[in-house]
Amino acid sequence: MHQIFLDTETTGLEFRLGNRIVEIAAVEMLNRRPTGRRLHHYLNPERESEAGALQVHGLTSEFLQDKQKFRDIAQELLEFIDGAELIMHNAPFDVGFLDHELGLAELQPLRSYCHTITDTLRMAKDLHPGKKNNLDALCERYQVDNARRTLHGALLDAELLAEIYLAMTRGQESLQMEEEIPPPVLGAAINPANLQMLVPPASAEELEAHAQQLERIERESKGACVWLRLESAMTSE
Repeated sequence: MHQIFLDTETTGLEFRLGNRIVEIAAVEMLNRRPTGRRLHHYLNPERESEAGALQVHGLTSEFLQDKQKFRDIAQELLEFIDGAELIMHNAPFDVGFLDHELGLAELQPLRSYCHTITDTLRMAKDLHPGKKNNLDALCERYQVDNARRTLHGALLDAELLAEIYLAMTRGQESLQMEEEIPPPVLGAAINPANLQMLVPPASAEELEAHAQQLERIERESKGACVWLRLESAMTSE
């Protein structure tokens, strides 16, 4: 199971108004275990961030002006996510921006490169209807440490999302293990007459302890120990 957790930061909320991606990060997981492989880039959006967006991520134009543009890292991104399940929190937002950037770079939409896109916000709303389901709320709910999250950052948020996803889907590992158990082999019916019961003989110590127990019962029952009578009868035959 190949999964990529991805997050972006942008100059604003609406790509249709010309907003662009200023940061992108992705972390890889194989069979529910982080591999340590990650992709992370700050990007020059070639425009100013809106005031509200700047308060969220804190990435100023001065900081971004010498960074690569999205088209410069597009191929690296596509190779990193190729064939994986792509997992994002509020996926329609990120997919909209990524498809817009890919279009500007004259590349195919995101779904041309990854077979599945999973939205953890949708998952969280299904699991916890009527509750807050942003990353901070989910970190608190699933006891994921987000103390470093003073501002939104794509790399940290992608790493937190991976931890949250594992917590949200806990139990799937056992289900997968059950699926891997091979079915029983069906063959000819077993004839009980062909079965042999193995009865190991008692040791000398066990025989001595048994004899002492029977004598004790004989004394306390004043000669009425049935097992002792049976044993004597079987010995005399």
